Amino acid sequence: SSFAHLTDRALIRVAGEDASHFLQNLVTVDIDDVDKSGAGASALLTPQGKILFDFLIYANDQGYLVDAPAATAGDLLKRLGFYRLRAKVELEILPENIGVFAVWGKPAEIPAAITSVADPRLADLGHRITGPVEELKQALGDGEEDLAAYEAHRIELAVPEGLKDYDYSDIFPHDADLDQLNGVSFSKGCYVGQEVVSRVHHRGTARKRFLPVQGDSALAEKGASITAGGKSIGTIGSSTQIEDRHVGLALLRLDKVRQAHDNDTPILCGDTKVQVSLPAWAGFSWPDTNATD
Repeated sequence: SSFAHLTDRALIRVAGEDASHFLQNLVTVDIDDVDKSGAGASALLTPQGKILFDFLIYANDQGYLVDAPAATAGDLLKRLGFYRLRAKVELEILPENIGVFAVWGKPAEIPAAITSVADPRLADLGHRITGPVEELKQALGDGEEDLAAYEAHRIELAVPEGLKDYDYSDIFPHDADLDQLNGVSFSKGCYVGQEVVSRVHHRGTARKRFLPVQGDSALAEKGASITAGGKSIGTIGSSTQIEDRHVGLALLRLDKVRQAHDNDTPILCGDTKVQVSLPAWAGFSWPDTNATD
């Protein structure tokens, strides 16, 4: 197996007798499911239904750990504090010596771990393990990779993440495929932004999705336009090179990609021609070619 210390992640501890109820009323995932499985993908939304923060949540006997981008963990902590009001909830960012590890390949049993669970988004991503950094490195032994290796693994599996593929407050959970990656509950009670997300889901009006793209040369930087016939059909997110393949994730209009395919119109990322496909795990399909603006 391979493993990487995800130094770009931080952990927020959410504990106290009201912790479960507190999170249930805020985030997109059903916390009851997190309690049963040990983990969940989730997001905190704006009242308008856009992703304000995305993260993973792990349950343990002390409460919950929120695995979030380190760059915005402080902002997420403040936002959680804003919603705490009189709830009996403890919130804190754990020190850097308590870290997050990804393990892919053969999962490992690690006694030193605080939590060890299959990645709730997609089984092929592997396991997420939290605990004391040095103890976990020693316990995991050989096979350590750098952060770039894990990013290549994630991108090849077409799993988007906030900050790396999209900016916060810009897109909806369906755009980020969060509904496909076990990150949105459509059966639990209300949470921030729930009405908008539920409406998109039940009307089937999600027109944009993150999709895998592949080209023969390096792809443009995040935010660059993806074009077909000289018109923008979306933007590129993160990308990497795997052997001789240049792969990435792009937020694209499904109908425009389908039209380009039907008309044999080249799709370009900058000057690089790219192939666009559906993720292997996708529960959605290409729309009817007449479904245009």
